[in-house]
Amino acid sequence: MPDTGQSYRGRFAPSPTGPLHLGSLIAALASYLDARHNGGAWLVRMEDLDPPREEKDAAGRILDSLRDHGLLWDETVCFQSQRGAAYAAALKQLSESGHLFYCDCTRQQLGPDGACRGRCAPRQGQLGKPTATRVAVPPGCRIDFMDEIQGTVTTALGVELPDFVVRRKDDLYAYQLAVVVDDAWQGITHIVRGSDLLDSTPRQIFLQKLLGLPTPRYSHLPVITDASGQKFSKQNHAPALDSHDAPANLRTALDFLGQPKPPAGLRTTAPILQFASRNWRPGEIPAVPAIAATHRA
Repeated sequence: MPDTGQSYRGRFAPSPTGPLHLGSLIAALASYLDARHNGGAWLVRMEDLDPPREEKDAAGRILDSLRDHGLLWDETVCFQSQRGAAYAAALKQLSESGHLFYCDCTRQQLGPDGACRGRCAPRQGQLGKPTATRVAVPPGCRIDFMDEIQGTVTTALGVELPDFVVRRKDDLYAYQLAVVVDDAWQGITHIVRGSDLLDSTPRQIFLQKLLGLPTPRYSHLPVITDASGQKFSKQNHAPALDSHDAPANLRTALDFLGQPKPPAGLRTTAPILQFASRNWRPGEIPAVPAIAATHRA
């Protein structure tokens, strides 16, 4: 994750669907350390675009947990729920350039990849409500990028995913669109996040190209799983972090990332983070999509 010479701006972007857990701490810590090691800014963006899935007060608890672990952000926290006008403007731009179509497919009618695959595009004047708004991907579209951890990634996007949602049937803006718009608006240059989002990156790069926006550098970390291979997540009931154990939690996350162990005499978050920032070695992060927690014990 070398600095490009451009002022480094990284970010951590959780969804407020539950409290911070070990998996999200690993992503937050890696993005924080990469920014601090490179002398850059580290921002926090709350991706609160899906009210039905959000948990009351989760955003506040996530921010409190980050503070308790010493992960202090620069600048004001961005809440995507307040950014609707920017997403609407991006949709208008995509529509005016002829890249969008409406889709009334049910889940059962969609392909296994979640794409409409041409069912709705020819009958735009016949569709009833509700409809999702989708962006069409040309058949020959291929996205290539160099991931700083996982290596070269090549996706035949036009074949594998010929269209995807940018606004849902319930009129909520889709994750892919909002992330692209906000990364550009916040001037994000480096994105360090879990490999569970690796398949989103080609879609986001495609949207960046359509909207004339810059493409950040990407680093996709291995995600932590339980012994059965399930990712640590709020949906899988991963336990919330105990802030009273913040120093130990940081040490666990650093060990998972293959980083040097902070000296035993460092007992609070600030000196542990200072040590970890000085000694940040992204090349030691395993270039695999997932690691079971038991394998890093």
